[in-house]
Amino acid sequence: MESINEPIISVGILSSDSITITFSDNYKYAENDKTISQTHIFSVKNQTIFIDGKASDDAKKLDFISTNANATFQIHDVVIGIGFHWQRTETQTFSGNLTIMVDGDKIWAINRLRIEDYLFCVIASEMSASSSLELLKAHAVVSRSWLMAQISRHNNIAVHTIEDANKGYYVRYYDRDDHKLFDVCADDHCQRYQGLTRANNPTVRKAIEATRGILITYNDEICDARFSKCCGGKTELFETCWQDEHKNYLLSFVDNNKISNDLDLTNEVNADNWIKSQPDAFCNTQNAKILKQVLNSYDQETPDFYRWRVVYTADELSEIFNRKSGFDIGKIIDFEVIERGPSARIKLLKIVGTKRTITIGKELEIRRLLSHSHLYSSAFTVEKSADGEIFTFIGAGWGHGVGMCQIGAAVMAEEGFEYTQIIQHYFRNSKIEKLWN
Repeated sequence: MESINEPIISVGILSSDSITITFSDNYKYAENDKTISQTHIFSVKNQTIFIDGKASDDAKKLDFISTNANATFQIHDVVIGIGFHWQRTETQTFSGNLTIMVDGDKIWAINRLRIEDYLFCVIASEMSASSSLELLKAHAVVSRSWLMAQISRHNNIAVHTIEDANKGYYVRYYDRDDHKLFDVCADDHCQRYQGLTRANNPTVRKAIEATRGILITYNDEICDARFSKCCGGKTELFETCWQDEHKNYLLSFVDNNKISNDLDLTNEVNADNWIKSQPDAFCNTQNAKILKQVLNSYDQETPDFYRWRVVYTADELSEIFNRKSGFDIGKIIDFEVIERGPSARIKLLKIVGTKRTITIGKELEIRRLLSHSHLYSSAFTVEKSADGEIFTFIGAGWGHGVGMCQIGAAVMAEEGFEYTQIIQHYFRNSKIEKLWN
């Protein structure tokens, strides 16, 4: 591929009707010679930005430019882990420039900075400070590739839904939002970006510098390089989780170099046996030192990532599903798997209720509709008590399982694999190329 200049990107940090921001130094208004410092409250009323209760000169958009390389700003009460079990708010610190922009009855705080500075913060947000250098290098290349692939696509849609209410068919999948105001958001469904809040690790900076401008490509295109916490022993296909488009670099295979890939986990008997066992895989580890590399403090609240178990009463599960789906199917009495992907993740699931039966998909929607937050993955089997009043979900993995398995990659790095070997393990048929200096 041809070389390009290092991009400058925009990251949507927070959307609210009121945002409190503290400037550590003077920031200049892009439109004039005025400066701003200290703490201010930005709000919106009648499509106009207000600063500390006073209407701003520019009604819909304000750009603030840092006056020196070390200038930072803090955004208060940033929501992280939106919709997941670890959701919380925190104050985060950012470098680069800031844009405040009106979006309907809300305003957005948007950070603008060079992609390598962004990646420094992403890797520090996704990985622990104790992570090995080779793991950090691999993640830097994967995150850089994913972002550039998303920016190069202009036809993304936030939610894709296929629904036939008469036939009881409801399939939805979520890809990167079609962000019209910025390139990428800061939360988990894009990439975790928490600014400089956790970016105090010189090893992360070393990994970014060592891989600067390096991306994963396939057939002269930047790879849509996906990753998740734990594949559960076998990686998943792109089309199981998102649009029906096969990608030759996102294949399904057992996450080690020993077990044959011939095991058919789309078969219910095989899937059940696989999920209820502990197959050898890179990501099958209880090594606290390795897990700490991948799992931040709130991620470590979930210790059962490789194999997990969730128990519901029939009434509780029915209430969750009916409330979150908007369908009143009555009391859930049974489940039937219609289709699984090759990692045993369920792509289509039939749910039988006392009032109606409905088939749902894909992977993330199944996880969302059967949990107060999200099930860890859709690679699960369901056991029903004799009286039909208790459902036990036995599952494998954490996340969609497509592309790089973060815990598996951490184990590989610990075992002495170089970052290029880790990438080639998870992104088969791909190339590693340097596109900018």
